[in-house]
Amino acid sequence: MRWNGVDHRPAQRSRQAVSTRSIYIASPEGDTGKSTVALGVLDLLVRQVQRVGVFRAVSRVPERPSPDGGTSLRDHVLELMLEHDGVDLTYAETVGVTYDDVHADPEAALSRIVERYHRVAAQCDAVVILGTDYTDVSGATELAFNARVAANLDSPVLLVVSGRDRGIDEVTTLTRLSLAELRANHAQPVGVVVNRAEGAVRDADAATVARFPGEDLPAWVIGEEPFLGAPTVAQLAEAVDGTLLLGDQDLMSREALDLIVGAMTFEHMLGRLADGTVVITPGDRTDILLGLLAVQAADRFPSLAGIILTGGHRPTGRTGQLAAALQPHVPIIATADDTYEVARTASRTRGRMSPDAQRKHDVARAMFEQSIDGDELLARLAVERTPVVTPLMFEHELIERARADRRRVVLPEGDDDRILRAASTVLARGIADLTILGDEAAIRKRAAELGLDITDAQVLSPTDPEHVETFAAEYAHLRARKGMTVERAREIVTDVSYFGTMMVHLGLADGMVSGAAHTTAHTIRPSFEIIKTQPGVSVVSSVFLMCLPDRVLAYGDCAVNPDPTAEQLADIAASSAATAEQFGVDPRVAMLSYSTGTSGSGADVDKVRAATALVQERHPELSVEGPIQYDAAVDASVAASKLPDSSVAGKASVFIFPDLNTGNNTYKAVQRSAGAVAIGPVLQGLNKPVNDLSRGALVADIVNTVAITAIQAQSTSNGETA
Repeated sequence: MRWNGVDHRPAQRSRQAVSTRSIYIASPEGDTGKSTVALGVLDLLVRQVQRVGVFRAVSRVPERPSPDGGTSLRDHVLELMLEHDGVDLTYAETVGVTYDDVHADPEAALSRIVERYHRVAAQCDAVVILGTDYTDVSGATELAFNARVAANLDSPVLLVVSGRDRGIDEVTTLTRLSLAELRANHAQPVGVVVNRAEGAVRDADAATVARFPGEDLPAWVIGEEPFLGAPTVAQLAEAVDGTLLLGDQDLMSREALDLIVGAMTFEHMLGRLADGTVVITPGDRTDILLGLLAVQAADRFPSLAGIILTGGHRPTGRTGQLAAALQPHVPIIATADDTYEVARTASRTRGRMSPDAQRKHDVARAMFEQSIDGDELLARLAVERTPVVTPLMFEHELIERARADRRRVVLPEGDDDRILRAASTVLARGIADLTILGDEAAIRKRAAELGLDITDAQVLSPTDPEHVETFAAEYAHLRARKGMTVERAREIVTDVSYFGTMMVHLGLADGMVSGAAHTTAHTIRPSFEIIKTQPGVSVVSSVFLMCLPDRVLAYGDCAVNPDPTAEQLADIAASSAATAEQFGVDPRVAMLSYSTGTSGSGADVDKVRAATALVQERHPELSVEGPIQYDAAVDASVAASKLPDSSVAGKASVFIFPDLNTGNNTYKAVQRSAGAVAIGPVLQGLNKPVNDLSRGALVADIVNTVAITAIQAQSTSNGETA
């Protein structure tokens, strides 16, 4: 079979290409928010299969210099997709042709698209194909061309239409015409997304919007979210050819939610300011500039996103010295253009989602997850879940489990920007409810400066008199045998770690996550004193959940106990096995030593041998082997020669290290050398969950730890232990 001059016979394709699932994201017009939908579909696929690719059939035209002095095409949407953690392809690999190629010879361009696509498909289990953006080819023929490409790639099409400024009938008519155009060119629709929906379209259910008689296509509606189209201060500065004069460079990534031209008196302008506003004002209006800086310094006033000074004027002399002495965080941009040109350019600047726009990613993901039935879409694509568990799959499962039964987690370190960024993500994606400790005015002001939304978080001062009195009385009662008095307890419980732990103890929070700015000892010492260990557990310990490219392992104890006894080691093994099982890892426990079986002797190996016997005695249901060397625990060929009859050797999933020195170094070596994602340390053995962060924790680490803590809290409330 040949369509449009391109050989379309399945026999001509590679075995890999035939087995690769793909989906083509197409629109009948520009500015539909197709990239947001494509990112959501990409998220779906990386949770389902091991290797996901992206492919841009036709790239946009603008060129940028390459590092080697030549030129290379750059497409912002494609670059955004390639930055996804689940994609491992280069830009050059994922571009089919340019618009110029299509203009010059459409048939040759189509042949090249097919050839380059199959090179990508041969490396992947699934591919997300990006349709054109209506930036160059005339719109009358562009959807037809997309349909031809999809047909020749044998890829079903997810149609994205815009509901912005349209009624239901208009959306329905456009969708019907688009579906007819796709089918006329041999493409097969798999579903419809009405994106950027407003008014009646947004408020109606998908069945009402998608009135397609005789169609068996799912349709979904995603509402308009102006925030996703808001430009950042950096993008505005680039558009008006401006430079940063004063302010925090890191805040250039904040979104500009509104634009105001500051030409009236400051008194009249003050009432028009809101969080996220960018004020455009002539550079010689120093009265307005100083007034805006005063607004920024004051509590309970709007937090501006930026100030743009026009006309080539800058504050000089004593005024300039005063502005600099105020050390403003808000970015102050200077440009030579006049106020009218700057205002016109800024108002036309539409924001694009960049890889570092974390809040935009969070909002887009949340909207996609809330609006699209991912299971139905995957079923229609016939994408089966791989038995391999990748790090992204594991992280997704954590978030889904936490979200299914939301718990409240307290974050004591509210003065750390990483905690605020993580809190914004947790709240946007509905992972948990949060209490953040610290001064409420300062925390909310800093979150606003960073462009974060923590509106739904409770912010509580650790010096709040009512809570301090309650906590002090309870702490004095718990520590009465140690001679604790209420007066002394009042001082202790205002420490954020003690305050947060008391919240967990008294049921005001279900768990706590801390340690980004405090030591492990500072984080968990209050837990020993207040929450205490579970019955029958002699020691609090930890595991790291090690996400390798194809599976998840548990390593314990790598963070808490320097040199556990045989008794403690047995408890660590039992706790680690329970934690592993709680997070979906079938526990096969390897009690590690420098010797395997009965081949060695000495105090260290004897300790492991005794601990193994205790585990087998107390927990006969567990698969446990020890002492065993690491290679015998993970390598089937080594296991066959050293322990041929073992149910654990060669396939261990829980690794218990004999001491902290061995465990800590091993997890870091595997993390660095094998590219494993280390989630943890996850504390275990406490009556209620408290988890410690590394002081170098990234925002993603904090989000994962909050999800883990919420899942532990679910189990605790259900009477389980881990």
